[in-house]
Amino acid sequence: MSKILIAGAGGAPSEGVINSILRGRRKETVLGMGAEPTDLALSSAHKKLYVPYANAEGYKRRLLQILETEKPDLIHFQNDLEIYHASLIREEIKATGTNIFMPEHDVIDRCVHKYKSYLAFRESGVPVPENMMINNEEDLRDAFAKLGDEDGKIWLRSASIGGGGKGAIPTSDFSLAKSWIEHYAGWGDFVAASMLTSKTVTWLSIWHQGKLVVAQSRERRGWTHGNRSISGVTGVTKVGVTCEDEEVTEIAIAAIKAVSSKPHGIFGVDMAYDKNGVPNPTEINISRFFTTVLFFTEAGLNLPEIFKDIALYNEFPKLDKKINPLPSGLLWLRGMDVAPCLTTEEAVRQEINFP
Repeated sequence: MSKILIAGAGGAPSEGVINSILRGRRKETVLGMGAEPTDLALSSAHKKLYVPYANAEGYKRRLLQILETEKPDLIHFQNDLEIYHASLIREEIKATGTNIFMPEHDVIDRCVHKYKSYLAFRESGVPVPENMMINNEEDLRDAFAKLGDEDGKIWLRSASIGGGGKGAIPTSDFSLAKSWIEHYAGWGDFVAASMLTSKTVTWLSIWHQGKLVVAQSRERRGWTHGNRSISGVTGVTKVGVTCEDEEVTEIAIAAIKAVSSKPHGIFGVDMAYDKNGVPNPTEINISRFFTTVLFFTEAGLNLPEIFKDIALYNEFPKLDKKINPLPSGLLWLRGMDVAPCLTTEEAVRQEINFP
């Protein structure tokens, strides 16, 4: 029986992957590892293993120890920081006999650092809002002058490794922006961008040696606890909806080809629409599934199963449609401490008694 080791176990991004694999037709042993014991305790993994944070001393030693002891057939990571650090030691990981299914390290580096992604998108002609690195107060003043919308507002965020809208804030106030950057010790790290709309879509895909295996689009209709974040963004989708749009697909593929000449592994393109209704890539979630991947699994498209079947058995899915095989209009509803729900807008209307 094959063993699969999933990092970040107990956290929502990794549990979506673990539970998808457990729902698969093969019954592999799933090992979970993570740096948060209280998260690990919640994991559905068959066995749970502690490892320090990826940027902490001792991570590499402990990871390789786990691989030598447990001898998993495949390891998969679900966090940008850990993906980046594990990628740096991929040859040592493979030397233990453990398989990985990741893009080349330069592709990972280009994607986890958002300004590098932006430059790649722009150079390839992919529609993107103008971005500026903010190294000092003068750069910040220039950003407001050049990028501000009709209300003078710009979008600020950290360009370094991290998800969930790390350091993001929309503002027209120079003093607030300056204080915000200083709070994060962010001079030389923050990026300013022209504002996009709140309408967003994600195109999640798996590639193998330059060939697209499968892709599925999903609109996002709000963030969980978005009203408690200054940016309105939390990285935790509240309502996801399957969708199909040729322009989204074309731009997503162009964005992926901009960062990799031969895509291999998981590429999730996050896009926000501009005021003209054109989806603009804001980042590529590289080598990981998004948090709501269980949505697609419950709807009939088990992407983690496809991923590990390719990596472990060189087995590829037989799909009637490679791009957006799921029907449009499926809803995935999420909340805190309640089970998510796969439904449709019609079913929601029938269930609720409106005045």
